Amino acid sequence: MQDTSNITTGSTVLIAGFDDIPSHQFLVEEVFEDCITGTALTGPFAGEYGEPDIELVLRVLSPDSNGGSQGTA
Repeated sequence: MQDTSNITTGSTVLIAGFDDIPSHQFLVEEVFEDCITGTALTGPFAGEYGEPDIELVLRVLSPDSNGGSQGTA
């Protein structure tokens, strides 16, 4: 099992391809034990909300835009 502890809100991750959908970038909104929620940034679902299984995350491409902080503004 891959280490998913570095997946945080605001991270951009690479989602593995599945069915006829190629791998694509995904902006994470929330992280749960078994899935993440957010928006596809590339590929045929670009701009669409999704809830991929966390096992589909191949790697974190960029950390969250707040430098790892999830505090309030």
